Amino acid sequence: MRTISGNIVDVISKTITKAILQIDNGKIIDLKPTNEVENQFIIPGFVDAHIHIESSMMLPSEFARYSVIHGTVACVCDPHEIANVCGVPGVDYMIENGKHSPLKFYFGAPSCVPSTQFETSGAELNADAVEKLLLRDDIYFLAEMMNFPGVIHKNKEVYAKLDAAKRIGKPIDGHAPELQGDDLIAYAAGGITTDHECMTIVEAEAKMALGMTVQIREGSAAKNFDDLLSLLDNHSDNIMFCSDDKHPDDLMKNGHINALVRRAVAKGYDPIDVLRICSLTPIKHYKLDVGLLQRGDDADFIVVNDLTDFDVKATYIRGEKVSENGIPTFPRYVPTKLINQFNAQKITIAQLQVIPAGDLLKVINVDDGQLFTRQILCRPKIVEGNVVSDIEQDILKLVVYNRYQPSAPAIGFIRNIGLKRGALASTVAHDSHNIVAVGTSDDEIASAINQIIDSKGGILACDGNKTCLLPLPVGGLMSDAEGSKIAKQYEEVDAMAKELGSTLRAPFMTVAFMSLLVIPELKLGDKGLFDGKNFRFVELME
Repeated sequence: MRTISGNIVDVISKTITKAILQIDNGKIIDLKPTNEVENQFIIPGFVDAHIHIESSMMLPSEFARYSVIHGTVACVCDPHEIANVCGVPGVDYMIENGKHSPLKFYFGAPSCVPSTQFETSGAELNADAVEKLLLRDDIYFLAEMMNFPGVIHKNKEVYAKLDAAKRIGKPIDGHAPELQGDDLIAYAAGGITTDHECMTIVEAEAKMALGMTVQIREGSAAKNFDDLLSLLDNHSDNIMFCSDDKHPDDLMKNGHINALVRRAVAKGYDPIDVLRICSLTPIKHYKLDVGLLQRGDDADFIVVNDLTDFDVKATYIRGEKVSENGIPTFPRYVPTKLINQFNAQKITIAQLQVIPAGDLLKVINVDDGQLFTRQILCRPKIVEGNVVSDIEQDILKLVVYNRYQPSAPAIGFIRNIGLKRGALASTVAHDSHNIVAVGTSDDEIASAINQIIDSKGGILACDGNKTCLLPLPVGGLMSDAEGSKIAKQYEEVDAMAKELGSTLRAPFMTVAFMSLLVIPELKLGDKGLFDGKNFRFVELME
């Protein structure tokens, strides 16, 4: 039997008790009140209520090593990134890899593979495949239903997935950016229980009024924490914290859910209310077997110095100490096999030419830290009959190139990336993960795309003969390397992107979302320029 003492925070009764925690066989068997305790606080472990592990570019087993040190004991994971590349075998790969670490991973059944029928992915999960996943004990929920038009208009295939989740008794995650009025009512009526896309208090409260739990997101690209934090004033029991997407350097330098807890408490919110948000609420909502410091619970908890700084002294999962003073106590797992799908052919400069077909160019306008975009109309720069990047106006050519089968590239234009020379390319391109590239010239874009093809996946910055590459051999999304090496390589390629002129906080994350058709207003998929509000393709010029 193991014992540990301190000020034990009970988020259910909202009390703090000086006691000795008694642990046996991974379970809490008793809490013995006493005044003789160590000067420390024992709190429930943190739960990330919605995350795509793939965005960390680490395998789950490696991600675990860099999240437990921040007090994370569980993650609610949507594996639709790898599923869009490799299908059900990709989901199985993530689940199996996660078993090689103590962190508790709770994976869902991806609901939108592909996210729309307007793009090409590496796999398709129809309603039958989704139901088979939902019937499994290692699948805990139906992951975010991004096809909100399908829900609103009662698409037969979409509703077959929703009905399967309701029949089997597993919650349904949502994804409904800017949805309002009758459309939002229809969406919630489909059985949607959460949303992580809120950007305003008004939007969040409208969704809460329809029974949805709002997941306040603070990721590496999309950051809504500050805008939504005041929801805690009146809705603290109907909120969860989540990352959605977390880059490796961000996880290591800035922390995980612990950073949000610290920030919320610093704004004056009650520590126990904040702790409930990132433990009790997601545990109840998703029916997770994660402990809450009750007799009979799994011994999943964190030891912190106080309820202000939340410096993590140690993290315990199932009674085992998995990190101490910022260092994981379990060894890293080295996978024996990798999984991928990559069939792209080399691209030519000629394929990137755009013949003018109008006076004005429809341009994707991006804002730093947001996934939403706006459409703006601009005068094109034309050189020898080809619409090219206009560096002076910060309007750059954007390309999405099918990596699963031979195809012509889709070409658009984007403003606010900021490059003054060179190009960026990546196979992290939500959600189908084709190749996305942006650059200052057709030559540079073609070079970047072809180097990515040679590597079979990764993120890359190039400028003439200079190239910086982070290889991602697992699905073109993740590396099998050690986490600190991945973070270092990511920092290097990110730094080069900024040397080339980008002023975005996370340029690769931003570019990766430019092919996510389900987030308005204007995006570029492998089949063309797409209006995300009206769900239809549009012409590049008018």
